[in-house]
Amino acid sequence: MDYKHLETFQIAANKLNFTKTAEALNFAQSSVTAHIKALETELDVQLFDRLGRTLALTDAGRKLLFYANQILSLTEEAKKAIIAEKENAGTLVIGAAESLCTYRLPPILTTFKQRFPKVQFQFSPGTSDREILQQLEKGNLDAAILMNIEQVPDAFITEKLRREEINVVASPNHPLFHREFVSAADLSSESLLLTEKNCSYRRSFDNEFAAHGFHQQQVFEFASVEAMKQCVISGLGVAVLPKMTIQKELTEGTIQILPWKGNPLYIHSYLVWHKNKWMSPILSAFLDLTRKALGGEKLQEQK
Repeated sequence: MDYKHLETFQIAANKLNFTKTAEALNFAQSSVTAHIKALETELDVQLFDRLGRTLALTDAGRKLLFYANQILSLTEEAKKAIIAEKENAGTLVIGAAESLCTYRLPPILTTFKQRFPKVQFQFSPGTSDREILQQLEKGNLDAAILMNIEQVPDAFITEKLRREEINVVASPNHPLFHREFVSAADLSSESLLLTEKNCSYRRSFDNEFAAHGFHQQQVFEFASVEAMKQCVISGLGVAVLPKMTIQKELTEGTIQILPWKGNPLYIHSYLVWHKNKWMSPILSAFLDLTRKALGGEKLQEQK
């Protein structure tokens, strides 16, 4: 199959409009039609249903799109990899949980940048671990650093990194600060400042809370850890946060850890990449530096 024909097909399959496809490729529309026709003739199938002015992929078209995406992605990846290998340059696209991106990655990136000054980074925090894993599966990310991932598709290699302590925290002016211990019963009537429900450490706390038979009465949900911390400092309520996110505030004394009476709360960070991902020198160097900085133990390698 001709590369250009596949490229034309991919864009047409996404736009479902030959005119817009021609504009995107700077082709005449007749060229787009010819490319699609050549593929249909070679494969002896119809790739699109032409319903008046409306286009729709046939079942054969959907199957070809799956493979076309992989072929075109790998071809582009190969070009970038060969060029980057010559120069120790290129771009790494990393998906990471927000907390790790903010509190663990900066020193790693500083060291990496000193060793590989020509490498560019793109970061994709994602709204959930599931979303980041989907981006990995599509080939949009080179690797990801996630927390407490529950189910990982067979297509990925996973390494456990660091155990991250989770703390129940409050302002030093909060009434619970002077308690010897704080239990789920104590928190059941408090205003709780929590991250969104798809957050790994929120799930960990919810499970522990429910295990004691209590329900959270008043919850404020935040998408931002920094916003949560400011609300804790102002006395709005009690929060549940990884210790790595509050080191500065603990040193300053603006946030204090409450002694939790229950099972220890913690999560693990994980390094994840696709098993079929070509391991370029710069990706290999990044993974190696990350595992050295955060500790690493290979958990799963599907073959």
